[in-house]
Amino acid sequence: MRRFCSFISASLLATCVLLCAVAPERAEALPHRHKIAQETGFLNRLITIRGITRRYQVYVPEQWSPNDHKLWPVILFLHGRGERGSEGMWQTQIGLPEAVRDHPERWPFIIVMPQCPHGAFWTDSDSLALAMQALDAEVAEFHGDPQRTYLTGLSMGGYGAWELIRQYPRRWAAVALAGSGIFWSYAPERWQHASTLPGEYARALGHTSAWLFHGTDDTVVQPRQDELLFEAIKAEGGRVRLWLYQGLHHDCWTRAFKEPDLARWLLAHQQDGGRAVKVPPPYAERTMMPLHPAAIRLSIAQLDALCGEYTEPHSKGVITLLRQGEQLYERDIYGQLLAVEAETPHVLFFPHGAAFTRIYIERDAQGRVTGLLFHDDRHDERWERRTSAGAGQGPRGSYPNR
Repeated sequence: MRRFCSFISASLLATCVLLCAVAPERAEALPHRHKIAQETGFLNRLITIRGITRRYQVYVPEQWSPNDHKLWPVILFLHGRGERGSEGMWQTQIGLPEAVRDHPERWPFIIVMPQCPHGAFWTDSDSLALAMQALDAEVAEFHGDPQRTYLTGLSMGGYGAWELIRQYPRRWAAVALAGSGIFWSYAPERWQHASTLPGEYARALGHTSAWLFHGTDDTVVQPRQDELLFEAIKAEGGRVRLWLYQGLHHDCWTRAFKEPDLARWLLAHQQDGGRAVKVPPPYAERTMMPLHPAAIRLSIAQLDALCGEYTEPHSKGVITLLRQGEQLYERDIYGQLLAVEAETPHVLFFPHGAAFTRIYIERDAQGRVTGLLFHDDRHDERWERRTSAGAGQGPRGSYPNR
């Protein structure tokens, strides 16, 4: 029995020696076989300021690579009052982060999204320090370009953004702010300085381009705030665009951050990096943006040509266009009636619906309606005209005037 136990022990020892000899070779090979790619998308981050650890998020585009030595444009986004907290994620559900989820291809930026704590405001010194420390950390981690660093915010976040403009006037290549201003709702006494405050912020902004968005019916942050800033920036020879969305209330940021040109507009600007460059010429644009286009009147014959049932391919769903007098309606798959207006003879829209939604009318070579293409900010959805046989008529048409 002793001889048997000695044999087993010797065998185990030899096996261990053999494994140890092979292990270094295998350990060296594993990293090459199982190389872990850099995480992208919305990432959790922690930061400690004044002994308190805070959670926040950073967005990293899918194309980002740690090895290409490329400098990436960076956006600092400050959320509104309703997204304060400590979980570090609620601020990613609104404004710019929402637009990035809908259209990541439009936003090739590192986007830093700190979260203001409950009971605090972005205009507090600790909150501003939190935002800047998070920005600096992510610029260092993800190769941010200091000459293409942009500042965005909505509502209370815009209040904080204006403070950052004043404290760091040479940091930002361009700024885009929605539903905001400089007269804080929690500090109404600031309105006593309405004749001087806008000029102070305009001088801090200098020649940095600003795009301001506001709803005309905003009762939370009055559009007069941006009107005063616009006039002050204009008077200082600055560069500013003010877009007023007709009929929108405080939530103008959903429309603003989904403007197709916003990301391109930001990227068209960069800081001079301290070089002596030619001062850009003054620019001031104030635009009233209608919620929907002006409707045109279609004849009864034109309306009747559109009326009928439409089916989505590979689906049993049916929608109906019908006429009541001179008004066209859509009965959706749930039986709800929605008013429909014409932007052109070939394009329809919902006057009480989303601003970006359009219905493009498809016609065959003979001009007969063969289908409808529903197009919004995110996707296309095609519905075929139902015939008596239950199939669509003719080939798929074109989209005139699209």
